[in-house]
Amino acid sequence: MRCLKLKKVTMNIKKPRISLIGCGWLGKPLCKTLDENYQVSCYTRRQEEIHLDHYYYNPPKESLFWDCDYLIVAISTKDNYLETLKQIALNADANTVLILMSSISVYKEYDCEIDEGNPITQSSKQYEAEQLLQELRDKLIILRLGGLMGDDRIAGKWSKVSLFADGFVNYVHRDDVIGVVEAVLSQKIEHGIFNVVAPKHPLRSAVHNSNAQKFGFRLGEFKEMCYRKVFSTVLERDIKYNFRYPDPLKFW
Repeated sequence: MRCLKLKKVTMNIKKPRISLIGCGWLGKPLCKTLDENYQVSCYTRRQEEIHLDHYYYNPPKESLFWDCDYLIVAISTKDNYLETLKQIALNADANTVLILMSSISVYKEYDCEIDEGNPITQSSKQYEAEQLLQELRDKLIILRLGGLMGDDRIAGKWSKVSLFADGFVNYVHRDDVIGVVEAVLSQKIEHGIFNVVAPKHPLRSAVHNSNAQKFGFRLGEFKEMCYRKVFSTVLERDIKYNFRYPDPLKFW
């Protein structure tokens, strides 16, 4: 019997494309993590970053940067924030899922326990940004982040601030924000508003005191009291996300 020698066939599996605007304290480690399983591109306006892999310098609308499966926006509310978001939304491909890194600052009117179900009646720039993108994009995910902490961001270690309002903290570790993004991508989620806040809410004074002992800085003073606790109900229920750092007392 004649035997045929089989040729080895290698399949070139195309990685999903992720574009990222805002490659700073959160964006850079997010890019590094996602690069393991996705084709990641980063938007930059810095001339010195042009030579870096995956970086696009101020890409025009026809650039491949905008032709992606997911577009993650992690920029500050400074400067022309709303106009910048509008331009981003118009540049992105119609089928792209846009992920906005928003903030729990949209809940400023509350001083109690809240989650994604609480209505927002007081306007803010961040809430206006959410509404703007909801009008412009069909596929939109809004991540309302708690106070970003972890690594070199140490709660209480601020040289220019020594007087604080005490209250329950609504922090989130940077690694958990990255973990939530990974979960959203792997589950192919295209819509939703999710709070991203660690489940435990110790007092700010307790967190600062713990860090002051660990890192050797002077503890500030505390006045007044805030009772707001923000819970990630929808995130934990629908995405089944388990926080890697559930307790801000153990972030560092």
